[in-house]
Formats: sequence, C-alpha cells, structure tokens
Amino acid sequence: MLAPTHSKPDNVVHLTGILDVRTVGDVRQTLNQLIDTSDGDVIVDLEELDAVDATGLGLLVATHRRTQLLGRQLVLWHPMPAVVRILAVTRLHRVLHVERTPLPISA
Repeated sequence: MLAPTHSKPDNVVHLTGILDVRTVGDVRQTLNQLIDTSDGDVIVDLEELDAVDATGLGLLVATHRRTQLLGRQLVLWHPMPAVVRILAVTRLHRVLHVERTPLPISA
C-alpha cells in the first residue's frame, strides 16, 4: 500500500510501498498540492518505497520539470537499492537529483 503524506514545514512527501499505475494518481495529487502551497525544494522521501514502475518514473520526471519551471528543485531522498537500480538503468539518476543514504563506515 502506498502512503503519500507530506509535512508542510519540511516540504517532504514520504512514499511507502510501490509507486505504480494504481497509486500514481494519489501521489500526483499530493505532490501538486505541496508544490502549489509551499516554497523551496520539494523532497520526496523514498526510504520506504519498495519499487517504482514506468508510470511512477513518469510522475517523478513530470514533477521534476514542474519544479524546474518554478525555479525549484525536486530532491529524491534515500531511495532503496531496487529504486536506485531502476533510476540507473533508465539513466534518470543523471536527470533527477538523488540523495542516497550514506553507506555505514566499517572498521
């Protein structure tokens, strides 16, 4: 189950589950509402997002373009390894601003 929520002061949308054709409508509405009612960067927290399909990727690209037109930035925060892989395979990691979770330092 996808649970898009946003915390207005932080401009953060937290996604969980799978971002796909069934869930993209709710997420689009949440992102558009956040963009319309806030200033600054739009942060999408992907730390609990298990997977994303082509429809979900399309939404991220569209949101990226919309924020750019407004002089803002879409930031994808801490994606899971499976999401990092799909962003790399599609080369979207070169277009979208992705902030990955730092790897733990081992002794």
